[in-house]
Amino acid sequence: MRPAGKNGGPLFTEKIGPNGYVWWYIDALSDDGQYGLTIIAFIGSVFSPYYAWARNRAAPHGASPYDHCAINVALYDGLSNSPSRTGRRHGHRWAMTERTWRHVAASDDTFRVGPSSLHWDGERLTIDIDEISLPFPATLRGRVVVKPIGIWQDSYRLDEAGDHFWRPIAPIASVTVEMDAPRIAWRGTAYVDSNVGTAPLESAFVRWDWSRGKQIPPDTEVKDDAGSPESTFVVYDVHRTDGTNLTLAKTFRVSPTGMATTGDFVSPRHQKLPTTAWGIHRATACDAGTFATVVKTVEDTPFYARSVVRSVINQAPMVAVHESLSLSRFRSRWVQCLLPFKMPRRR
Repeated sequence: MRPAGKNGGPLFTEKIGPNGYVWWYIDALSDDGQYGLTIIAFIGSVFSPYYAWARNRAAPHGASPYDHCAINVALYDGLSNSPSRTGRRHGHRWAMTERTWRHVAASDDTFRVGPSSLHWDGERLTIDIDEISLPFPATLRGRVVVKPIGIWQDSYRLDEAGDHFWRPIAPIASVTVEMDAPRIAWRGTAYVDSNVGTAPLESAFVRWDWSRGKQIPPDTEVKDDAGSPESTFVVYDVHRTDGTNLTLAKTFRVSPTGMATTGDFVSPRHQKLPTTAWGIHRATACDAGTFATVVKTVEDTPFYARSVVRSVINQAPMVAVHESLSLSRFRSRWVQCLLPFKMPRRR
């Protein structure tokens, strides 16, 4: 079990050794299906070309992860085809500026990188955002408040050697988003997890598909959000460099009395999704006799794709946040040369 913060939440002073990493991941979808966001706070940014180059230069002793920190923010508008409430679209804004240890401060409950920060008070995770989005520079500023509905403590090993772990901290949560730039405000559902490792991702994994979908069990009478059992299904399908595979299929549920439980289920067959424009292969779990569809691809990069996907798991329809990661593509020289154009570095 990884060390945890107040009331089992995130702990921002977890020690990370040379070549290692930790990240805290938040994603959210608005109740009306119009908006989405993803926030990833990194110590030892695993997708940083600068960190990869530093590891090569520092071999065999390793590079410091604290010299490669970032808070990645992606804001999405227009996830559905329905008209915008404001009558206008704000589009897609994306920011990820890497900063050195001089611009980083961490305590048990607060992690700050440059002008942006995460703060855990024992009940809520507050993210204050003040970044410049790329490739067309624009201000990205506002506050996101995530309220977990239950906290989970267990971590799951992703590789045979035990170098990489995943911890779903708050698979079920609510979110309030208040952005000043662009001017957007919405409420919705959220998810929080964390990954930690002692070595680069590409040393252990070839690729993975991951998805999380929040749903209310179909055999439950739904009264309201506060009084009904809620659940999140997560499927983590990992292809390792040693030729083995791992599929984690977990259900996280909170009962009307507030009890948080974890269950395993047999992951349905993986159905292929359309390949992205960059040629990234995607697949997701889906019940036999049903079909998964991509609602929208919100990130399409040379090595990574994030999508909103409709699927059916255990006979229940769900909308899932889905990611496909190709680490064999990430480590290629041409991809490493492209990344600095979207990931600037501030010393």
